[in-house]
Amino acid sequence: MNYLSVENISKSFGERTLFDNISFGINKDQKIAFIAKNGSGKTTLMSIINGLDEPDTGQVVLRKGIRMAFLSQDNNLQDELTIEESIFASDNETLKVIEQYEKALENPEDEEAYQKAFDAMDRHNAWDFETQYKQILFKLKLEDFKLKVKNLSGGQKKRLSLAIILINRPDLLILDEPTNHLDLEMIEWLEAYFAKENITLFMVTHDRFFLERVCNEIIELDNGKLYQYKGNYSYYLEKKEERITSENASIDKAKNLFVKELEWMRRQPKARTTKSKSRQDDFYVIKEKAQSRRKENKVELEINMERMGSKIIELHKISKKFKDRVILDNFSFDFQRGERIGIIGKNGTGKSTFLNLLTGTLPLDSGRVVKGETIKVGYYTQSGINPKPGQRVIDVIKEFGEYIPLMKGKIISASQLLERFLFDAKKQYDFVDKLSGGELKRLYLCTVLIQNPNFLILDEPTNDLDIVTLNVLESFLLDYPGCLLVVSHDRYFMDKIVDHLFVFRGQGVIENFPGNYSDFRAYEDSADVTIQKEETKTEKKDWKQKNPTGNLTFNEQKEYQKIEREIKDLETDKAKIEQLFSDGKVADADIEKKAKELENIIAKIETKEERWFELSAKMEG
Repeated sequence: MNYLSVENISKSFGERTLFDNISFGINKDQKIAFIAKNGSGKTTLMSIINGLDEPDTGQVVLRKGIRMAFLSQDNNLQDELTIEESIFASDNETLKVIEQYEKALENPEDEEAYQKAFDAMDRHNAWDFETQYKQILFKLKLEDFKLKVKNLSGGQKKRLSLAIILINRPDLLILDEPTNHLDLEMIEWLEAYFAKENITLFMVTHDRFFLERVCNEIIELDNGKLYQYKGNYSYYLEKKEERITSENASIDKAKNLFVKELEWMRRQPKARTTKSKSRQDDFYVIKEKAQSRRKENKVELEINMERMGSKIIELHKISKKFKDRVILDNFSFDFQRGERIGIIGKNGTGKSTFLNLLTGTLPLDSGRVVKGETIKVGYYTQSGINPKPGQRVIDVIKEFGEYIPLMKGKIISASQLLERFLFDAKKQYDFVDKLSGGELKRLYLCTVLIQNPNFLILDEPTNDLDIVTLNVLESFLLDYPGCLLVVSHDRYFMDKIVDHLFVFRGQGVIENFPGNYSDFRAYEDSADVTIQKEETKTEKKDWKQKNPTGNLTFNEQKEYQKIEREIKDLETDKAKIEQLFSDGKVADADIEKKAKELENIIAKIETKEERWFELSAKMEG
């Protein structure tokens, strides 16, 4: 079933064409990733699909009755609402029922409102939905429902926006960089959730592990043309390589033909017959094909980095805390030449703070950071670049350096470095304010690299970069001869670039792990399995006592748990009315009404207890 069709849409800004006459469809259960270079219009396409922008030509058609949701890179939350209020602010009818029930729980003295809310929960089968949405909030670490949006961190806001969308379960979910600002634990949970759920997705993401494990189709916009691949990221890489090989062979063939046709063209007199005019037209088609070039940017550099002495950077019992939150506790480490260290850990454990302490951006509480005299630090932060108004791309980078020295007396100029990072000659003279978010990050990277540091610190360098740029950056860093310290949630990137990890566990606990991210994940998973096996052995004898629903079907287990909850609520109601009678607080006019209400509650308890005993007997049988 087709959910959405993109039909012959085009979009330009002035002389710059983002895409022209592109078409594709999104069908039920497809999980599609859209891949393109930064600046080629990925976010603009997302906005057009979601009705936030208009195409110059063509149209987007959404199937009638399809519920679509969009997770953008900018949250659309209201600052004054709490987490709970933000969730209940949607149009989901079941959530409205749950909201009324939650309010009734806060005001138990209003028995009529409570009973009405309770009955509505039953009518809408909202009990299971309530459990599911609270599980999502728990998994996304949004447990303090009373926190206001304005007091949330960027990562918490991203998780809340994500939670609202997942709870509402739309038919079609559009995601723009869903893994940005999430830590590895969150990303892996989201990855597993999308992989197992029957949900239709269309996303832009640079997370290649995510692409590999979630997507079943990839659409690529390359040099203005659309290519579709029915498979995951590995399949896409394989088929793209085949396509490029075929295109190159076709270009080589066109070049040979072009030489012959050029010779013929030069021999022709000015007055041509109709037949020769036709051949002349064909010549220009062949010429265009022969002169087409793929802009492949492979960075293979023998950088002539500044000499490093024996002392690199030494950390002597450094400590830092913010109130009760401990970041570092007497941490010591001596960096060696050529070390390539990745830093991982949950959000809030102090990864970026550690980098700021190392570079002196933040003061230490105690301890010392000793930097060798020959060490030149390059620090790429999450804050990005702040160009001056009216600056051009080439002027920005030249403020930081004119060239990088290579071996054998060669150099790579600022312009050549920009070209390797996908800024062609024309783009280098564009005004900076015309760049996309990803292009700005790419330019910022170049300003750090042109300074030729021998100790490079990168804080989330992969955020907002497209896959093509990531491959260029990885190639550069693989050739980089200095020390490298990287904070990143991009597992694919970390596996290629680093050879050991600092694992931030929180409260000042930092583990030094000898291996890349996949090695660490395998180690952690094997440790979890060992623990589970030990727990299984010790608990096998009293399994029935600890798993009392073992002989029930799944639906019966749910019914059993629901009845227990309902009996508990009814007992509470019964006790309240009995207390009113006991205290003599029931007005004469209300005695008959309250007595009838108590009688109904007792009858409900007896009915539910009978069913509870039936299920209990089956459990023990």
